[in-house]
Amino acid sequence: MLSGLHTWTLTAIAIAAGVAMLWAFARCSDQARIEVAKRKLRAHLLAFRLFSDEPRLIFRSQKQLLIWNARYLALMLRPTLVMMLPLVVLLWHLDAVYGHRPLSPGEAAIVTAQMDAGANLLAASPTLAGRGVAVETMPLGLQDARQFLWRVRVVEPASSANSRAVVMQLDGASVEKIVQSGAGLDYLSERRVGSWFTWLRYPAESRLPAGPVEWIEVRYPSADIGVFGIGMHWLIWFCIVNLFTMLALRKRFGVTF
Repeated sequence: MLSGLHTWTLTAIAIAAGVAMLWAFARCSDQARIEVAKRKLRAHLLAFRLFSDEPRLIFRSQKQLLIWNARYLALMLRPTLVMMLPLVVLLWHLDAVYGHRPLSPGEAAIVTAQMDAGANLLAASPTLAGRGVAVETMPLGLQDARQFLWRVRVVEPASSANSRAVVMQLDGASVEKIVQSGAGLDYLSERRVGSWFTWLRYPAESRLPAGPVEWIEVRYPSADIGVFGIGMHWLIWFCIVNLFTMLALRKRFGVTF
């Protein structure tokens, strides 16, 4: 499991995200119309019990229930879309901190290099060298996936956070990828990419230079955070804290949903 520092920082981020979502929801939603829609839904649900022996009234209430349910969902759509994009970006980056852990001394990992569509893996002869990292295998080429894979192992103490790396050589071009190890609250750079769009997902390292390699990746082990001594995926704990925060503070922000 990750350290207690991971759990406390994730909890603080989840609370802050819940407050930010309430603030955004309050300003992007029509609270008055949402409240009306909720009252109408409750009224038509109550009609099922009051007029259980009146089929005509029941059918009418069912129709109105569907109409007001659609209106309620439409009112919830705009604030949901406003919150969705920043939330997805936040979760992407949180996974780099809380979803995986750095390699431990002596631990092995797989390095994968993804080649572009024009690459001929049968004719290519890539090499991989390590700095503070031992390369234990020859390259394994996957023709259909256009990938080369190596197994590497951390062997030397690092003098700085970015001192361990692997360097891939192919057709005179050189591609370097940081290999992170040790303990601590680190933003793990799993993948170094070439395109601007993908770089928004993996921004920890600079973009790859133009060449046959689309991206190069180190597969770090998955990790859980500790919550009261129980291992738990970080996203579960984030959602629990985030939801509790929103429910606890919704009246203070004047929000109903």
